[in-house]
This record gives sequence, structure tokens and C-alpha cells, in this order.
Amino acid sequence: MQPEIRHMGDRGLLVELGAGIDPAVNRRVQQLHQILARENLFGVVETVPAYNSLLVVYDPLRAAPEALERQIRGLCHFDDIGHPEQPPGVVEIPVVYGGESGPDLDDVAAFHGLTRGDVVRLHSGTVYRVYMIGFTPGFPYMGELPQALDTPRRETPRTRIPKGSVAIAQRQTGIYPVVSPGGWQIIGRTPVELFDPRQDKPSLLGMGDEVRFIPMTAEEAAQWPG
Repeated sequence: MQPEIRHMGDRGLLVELGAGIDPAVNRRVQQLHQILARENLFGVVETVPAYNSLLVVYDPLRAAPEALERQIRGLCHFDDIGHPEQPPGVVEIPVVYGGESGPDLDDVAAFHGLTRGDVVRLHSGTVYRVYMIGFTPGFPYMGELPQALDTPRRETPRTRIPKGSVAIAQRQTGIYPVVSPGGWQIIGRTPVELFDPRQDKPSLLGMGDEVRFIPMTAEEAAQWPG
């Protein structure tokens, strides 16, 4: 398929490869992201992948956008390029659900007419794809949640969400790697370090990774190393 390519200011091309939250579309984005990294096209500064698009940032003094667009289109024959690099396995993230760690768990359960245990079972019983990293460094946008947990964002966002908070919004779930504001429903917290700028790979999770949440107790979290 041929992408839609839109000019974003004087130094960006937005390559749209589909619509919505779709694993197949996201894999195409991941493929093109990897291809452009490998091809190292002249003048390209960076590429920023999202759910269904890839932003190609270029130096306008080194690359003409029309020529760059033609090069990108020539690399979008996905049937010929195989599959993107696959993660080695499912990453397991332990989570303390409810209480101080998950202040919105009861509200989420009430919204859907479920018990707290139902919400935990549904959330932890799914393997999620990391569709993109964004918002703050290391924040993984993952999906899709079971339909039974499709929950709107909070009407009033919080100004301070604790590091490690596990949250849901619509059919997405994510983890806040650092203290930040946010409007998602907080149902738990993990002691796992999601982002460490001192590491060669600062973000624990990356696009295309698969994640499963594992319930743990507050006592177990207190003993977590680090």
C-alpha cells in the first residue's frame, strides 16, 4: 500500500500508514521506522513512530522534501520486506492493584458494574502490544484493553501522578515512568523502573514489545530491589 504523506512545517513529513489502533498498521509503522534507520537517508534527523504514522524529521538545508518523499514511498513495499524485529518474549510487569496504589480501581469497577477482582483479572489476563512511546520519556501506550474495560479518561486530570502508576483510558493502558500530570484512570502501581537515562537503553519497553501485568501485594512491592 502507498502511504499518505503530509508536510509538517518546513522540516517534517508525516507518513500515515492507516487509521485507528490496529496491530497490522502499527507493524507497518515499525517496519518503516526500522527501514529508515537502516537506510540512513541523507538529511533525515530522526523518525518518531506513533500508532499509525511516522514523523520523519529532516534538515531542510540538506534534503529537499519532494525528493525525500519519493524515497520514502519507494521504501513502503511492505509485502517485500518481511516482518519487523520481534521482541524476545513477553515482558512481565508486577502491579499492586487498588488502594493507595490504584485510587481509581473502585470507580472503574463501579462504572462497568464489575468487582475489583473482575477488573484486576481482566487487566492482568491480557497480553498487550506496545504501540508507541510518548507523552513523557518511557511512557508506553499499550493495547488493546478488553472491551469490558473500555473506560473514559477522568473528567478532571490530576496534576501529580506517582511514578510507576498503571493506568487505563478507552482501550489503552499505560505506565507513568515519572511523576507527572495526567488524566487516565489509575488502577495500580508497579515498582519496576520504566525509564533510566543512565542506561544504554533508557526505556525498558519499546515499540512492538509485548507486556503482561502480574498482580502482586503491597508487601511484595516493598521488598522490590531498588
